[in-house]
Amino acid sequence: MALRRLRRRRAVFLDKDGTLVEDVPYNVDPDRILLTPRAGAGLAMLHEAGFRLVVITNQSGVARGMFAKEALGPVEGELRRLLAREGVRLAGFYSCPHHPRGSDRRFAVACSCRKPKPGLLRQAAAELGIDLPASWMIGDILDDVEAGRAAGCGTILLDNGNETEWQLSSQRMPDMLADDLHHAACMILRGTRLEAG
Repeated sequence: MALRRLRRRRAVFLDKDGTLVEDVPYNVDPDRILLTPRAGAGLAMLHEAGFRLVVITNQSGVARGMFAKEALGPVEGELRRLLAREGVRLAGFYSCPHHPRGSDRRFAVACSCRKPKPGLLRQAAAELGIDLPASWMIGDILDDVEAGRAAGCGTILLDNGNETEWQLSSQRMPDMLADDLHHAACMILRGTRLEAG
């Protein structure tokens, strides 16, 4: 009996702060979470085209003792609610609570999940059946780009002023620059074969 192969899905991995939502440092208050301008429209286009949408976020506030890891649950819930209003389903929310210089010893480690490492993207791909080479990472700093490239994804840097260091290398060069998530979605859809997700 022939085994049916499961098709691996394309995804767009999204940095959270400064990319998907307005950048409010170390914010875990759901009432202060706002989507960035034109994010909803852009993500609706990607969702309609069959891309799975997955948040990949560093949350060093946990390691720094600024908030508990459990505080991220309501943040994820609010993101899902905001995106649902746009007709968008979030396929996954993956966060890294670590920082090597954190004050909470439980999370003060050098890990493989903190961007620019690709650990969270690889975890999401394994758990959600995602084809990394057919997927994209979008972020507002070059650590996001480096994580995406290390995972084998296409990369888009939002040129919104949040990258201030510009430490460039071959691993930190984005495939494309975009003004916002709507612009990024248009670029992805123009350059991607429209296959069933």
